[in-house]
Amino acid sequence: MSLERYRRELGYDHWANHEVLHHLQRESSPPARCIAWFAHVLGAQSLWLARLEGTKSELSVWPQLTLDELEPWLARLQSGWSSCLDRLGPADLARSISYVNTRGEPWESRVDDVLTQVLFHGVHHRGQIASALREAGLTPPVTDYIHAVRSGKLAAR
Repeated sequence: MSLERYRRELGYDHWANHEVLHHLQRESSPPARCIAWFAHVLGAQSLWLARLEGTKSELSVWPQLTLDELEPWLARLQSGWSSCLDRLGPADLARSISYVNTRGEPWESRVDDVLTQVLFHGVHHRGQIASALREAGLTPPVTDYIHAVRSGKLAAR
Protein backbone atom coordinates (compact mmCIF):
# COMPACT_ATOMS: atom_id res chain seq x y z
CA MET A 1 0.00 0.00 0.00
CA SER A 2 1.06 3.56 -0.55
CA LEU A 3 1.60 6.12 2.16
CA GLU A 4 -1.57 7.89 1.03
CA ARG A 5 -3.52 4.66 1.37
CA TYR A 6 -2.21 4.22 4.93
CA ARG A 7 -3.30 7.78 5.71
CA ARG A 8 -6.79 6.93 4.46
CA GLU A 9 -6.91 3.62 6.35
CA LEU A 10 -5.72 5.25 9.58
CA GLY A 11 -8.33 7.97 9.00
CA TYR A 12 -10.94 5.20 8.90
CA ASP A 13 -9.50 3.67 12.08
CA HIS A 14 -9.71 6.99 13.87
CA TRP A 15 -13.29 7.57 12.70
CA ALA A 16 -14.34 4.06 13.77
CA ASN A 17 -12.70 4.51 17.17
CA HIS A 18 -14.60 7.78 17.64
CA GLU A 19 -17.86 6.08 16.69
CA VAL A 20 -17.30 3.36 19.28
CA LEU A 21 -16.19 5.78 21.98
CA HIS A 22 -19.13 8.13 21.48
CA HIS A 23 -21.48 5.16 21.51
CA LEU A 24 -20.00 3.93 24.80
CA GLN A 25 -20.29 7.43 26.25
CA ARG A 26 -24.01 7.55 25.40
CA GLU A 27 -24.78 4.29 27.22
CA SER A 28 -25.82 4.64 30.86
CA SER A 29 -23.61 1.73 31.89
CA PRO A 30 -21.57 0.21 29.07
CA PRO A 31 -20.04 -3.20 29.76
CA ALA A 32 -16.73 -2.81 31.60
CA ARG A 33 -14.96 -5.15 29.21
CA CYS A 34 -15.85 -2.82 26.33
CA ILE A 35 -14.05 0.02 28.08
CA ALA A 36 -11.09 -2.28 28.82
CA TRP A 37 -10.86 -3.40 25.17
CA PHE A 38 -11.09 0.16 23.93
CA ALA A 39 -8.37 1.26 26.38
CA HIS A 40 -6.26 -1.64 25.09
CA VAL A 41 -6.67 -0.43 21.51
CA LEU A 42 -5.32 2.95 22.63
CA GLY A 43 -2.53 1.36 24.67
CA ALA A 44 -1.41 -0.74 21.71
CA GLN A 45 -1.55 2.25 19.36
CA SER A 46 0.54 4.24 21.80
CA LEU A 47 3.08 1.43 22.00
CA TRP A 48 3.40 1.01 18.23
CA LEU A 49 3.64 4.76 17.70
CA ALA A 50 6.41 4.96 20.30
CA ARG A 51 8.26 2.09 18.61
CA LEU A 52 8.07 3.86 15.25
CA GLU A 53 9.34 7.08 16.81
CA GLY A 54 12.00 5.42 18.97
CA THR A 55 10.43 6.69 22.21
CA LYS A 56 8.72 5.17 25.25
CA SER A 57 4.98 4.63 25.21
CA GLU A 58 2.98 6.85 27.53
CA LEU A 59 0.40 4.09 28.04
CA SER A 60 0.76 0.47 29.03
CA VAL A 61 -0.59 -2.15 26.65
CA TRP A 62 -3.61 -2.71 28.91
CA PRO A 63 -4.04 0.69 30.56
CA GLN A 64 -6.60 1.09 33.31
CA LEU A 65 -8.52 4.04 31.87
CA THR A 66 -11.96 5.29 32.78
CA LEU A 67 -14.54 6.13 30.15
CA ASP A 68 -13.81 9.84 30.76
CA GLU A 69 -10.08 9.32 30.16
CA LEU A 70 -10.47 7.65 26.77
CA GLU A 71 -11.34 10.66 24.61
CA PRO A 72 -8.28 12.79 25.47
CA TRP A 73 -6.03 9.80 24.74
CA LEU A 74 -7.79 9.13 21.46
CA ALA A 75 -7.27 12.75 20.37
CA ARG A 76 -3.65 12.66 21.47
CA LEU A 77 -2.99 9.48 19.52
CA GLN A 78 -4.72 10.79 16.40
CA SER A 79 -2.43 13.79 16.47
CA GLY A 80 0.60 11.58 17.08
CA TRP A 81 -0.21 9.23 14.22
CA SER A 82 -0.89 12.14 11.88
CA SER A 83 2.47 13.70 12.73
CA CYS A 84 4.22 10.37 12.35
CA LEU A 85 2.75 9.80 8.90
CA ASP A 86 3.66 13.35 7.89
CA ARG A 87 7.30 12.57 8.66
CA LEU A 88 7.33 9.35 6.64
CA GLY A 89 8.29 9.19 3.01
CA PRO A 90 7.21 6.41 0.63
CA ALA A 91 10.55 4.61 1.02
CA ASP A 92 10.13 4.54 4.80
CA LEU A 93 7.33 1.99 4.50
CA ALA A 94 9.89 -0.71 3.66
CA ARG A 95 12.28 0.39 6.42
CA SER A 96 12.63 -1.87 9.45
CA ILE A 97 12.50 -0.78 13.06
CA SER A 98 14.03 -2.65 15.99
CA TYR A 99 12.21 -2.92 19.30
CA VAL A 100 11.67 -5.16 22.29
CA ASN A 101 8.16 -6.60 22.66
CA THR A 102 6.19 -6.79 25.89
CA ARG A 103 7.71 -10.22 26.61
CA GLY A 104 11.21 -8.75 26.45
CA GLU A 105 11.99 -10.32 23.07
CA PRO A 106 13.94 -8.32 20.47
CA TRP A 107 12.26 -7.98 17.07
CA GLU A 108 12.47 -6.11 13.80
CA SER A 109 9.42 -5.17 11.76
CA ARG A 110 8.83 -3.17 8.63
CA VAL A 111 7.00 0.13 9.03
CA ASP A 112 4.24 -0.97 6.65
CA ASP A 113 3.71 -4.14 8.70
CA VAL A 114 3.43 -2.07 11.87
CA LEU A 115 0.81 0.17 10.26
CA THR A 116 -1.14 -2.88 9.09
CA GLN A 117 -0.94 -4.38 12.58
CA VAL A 118 -2.39 -1.21 14.10
CA LEU A 119 -5.27 -1.25 11.63
CA PHE A 120 -6.17 -4.93 12.01
CA HIS A 121 -5.78 -4.84 15.79
CA GLY A 122 -8.32 -2.03 16.09
CA VAL A 123 -10.82 -3.82 13.84
CA HIS A 124 -10.48 -7.00 15.92
CA HIS A 125 -11.20 -5.30 19.23
CA ARG A 126 -13.99 -3.12 17.85
CA GLY A 127 -15.61 -6.39 16.76
CA GLN A 128 -15.28 -7.74 20.29
CA ILE A 129 -16.85 -4.56 21.63
CA ALA A 130 -19.75 -4.84 19.17
CA SER A 131 -20.36 -8.46 20.22
CA ALA A 132 -20.28 -7.57 23.92
CA LEU A 133 -22.72 -4.72 23.36
CA ARG A 134 -25.11 -7.08 21.56
CA GLU A 135 -24.79 -9.63 24.39
CA ALA A 136 -25.76 -6.86 26.82
CA GLY A 137 -28.88 -6.12 24.77
CA LEU A 138 -27.41 -2.94 23.30
CA THR A 139 -27.01 -1.93 19.67
CA PRO A 140 -23.41 -1.33 18.60
CA PRO A 141 -22.44 1.51 16.29
CA VAL A 142 -21.94 0.87 12.59
CA THR A 143 -18.20 1.02 11.96
CA ASP A 144 -17.94 -0.80 8.63
CA TYR A 145 -15.35 0.64 6.27
CA ILE A 146 -17.82 0.79 3.39
CA HIS A 147 -20.25 2.73 5.60
CA ALA A 148 -17.53 5.30 6.30
CA VAL A 149 -16.84 5.59 2.55
CA ARG A 150 -20.50 5.83 1.52
CA SER A 151 -21.33 8.43 4.17
CA GLY A 152 -18.36 10.64 3.28
CA LYS A 153 -16.54 10.13 6.59
CA LEU A 154 -13.21 9.56 4.82
CA ALA A 155 -11.25 12.13 2.90
CA ALA A 156 -11.60 11.86 -0.86
CA ARG A 157 -8.85 10.03 -2.67
